[in-house]
Amino acid sequence: MSIEERIHRAIESSDVDDLLRIVDGLVESRDWDALVGLRHRCQEAVTRGRQLWGVDEHIRYRLALHAPGRWAGPVVCEGPARFALGPLAEVAASTKTWRELEPHLEPGPERLTVAAERVVRGESGTGPIADLPDALQPWEPAYLTPTYHPDRIDDPAPGLPEVEPADLPGEAEVLSDPESEEALAALVQPWTQESNGRCQVVTVEGGIAEAVAGLGLSRARLARISPADALLWMAWAGASGGAHGRRRGAAAGRYGAWWTVATLCDLDWPAEPDLVGAEVGRLEWAWFDDGAPGTGWQLRLAVAGPDGGPARAVSAVDWADEA
Repeated sequence: MSIEERIHRAIESSDVDDLLRIVDGLVESRDWDALVGLRHRCQEAVTRGRQLWGVDEHIRYRLALHAPGRWAGPVVCEGPARFALGPLAEVAASTKTWRELEPHLEPGPERLTVAAERVVRGESGTGPIADLPDALQPWEPAYLTPTYHPDRIDDPAPGLPEVEPADLPGEAEVLSDPESEEALAALVQPWTQESNGRCQVVTVEGGIAEAVAGLGLSRARLARISPADALLWMAWAGASGGAHGRRRGAAAGRYGAWWTVATLCDLDWPAEPDLVGAEVGRLEWAWFDDGAPGTGWQLRLAVAGPDGGPARAVSAVDWADEA
């Protein structure tokens, strides 16, 4: 049977499994024009009632991931992909440089996002991106970025610090700071709104220990962490979709970390990079837990001002299955 006959039979019988095998073969042979042609045929078949929209989406993802910029750029610029493993701007930026993609990206939000994704990966000179500098600053960490595969994404969390038992005060004076609390909670919004996650944020008078106690914990373990590690955790959480939520991408994670620091420190937005670096370095950061084994996705940060100002803590978790 010729490949043309095989494709015709698979489309007319809605044989998704065989179509996906054909996609694998075209990717392996790097026959991008044929892959685009197969996508168009699947789209046409959908108009005739064939249930092949998933194959169409998968081809788009594979083009963004594997194909050179000439083919990847246009599929990225189509906009959000409902069922891809991540935003296609991040998928394409994970395997191609800005120079490879830029000529094939139309003006618009996807172009800006691809540029921001390349900046997160250490590239500079992409031109303006939304609100942030188009180069990593000396005080920023080496952000974690995922590895995309045809059927999965590897997105490991930062390494957990060594924690030690801490003495917590019996009570903490809880304050109201809606803006800071909203910024911290927004880092894990896909976990709580689209998955099984839960998030608690508190603002208290005092320091790190008081903030952790303000969450209602009677015991805890703490580890002081560097400002760079705090940014790393916030950016990772802000990028992740948790167990079942939609992933926002590493560029969105970096943006969320900067926004959170700016909000905690009452900085105007867009914030001056040197000022953000100075302020994040003045804050005191800690990771904490309650001694129970950590599972799933987690963000447990406490942060206190340098001059005895209010302290905040965020405790967020998500699970692949409802706990």
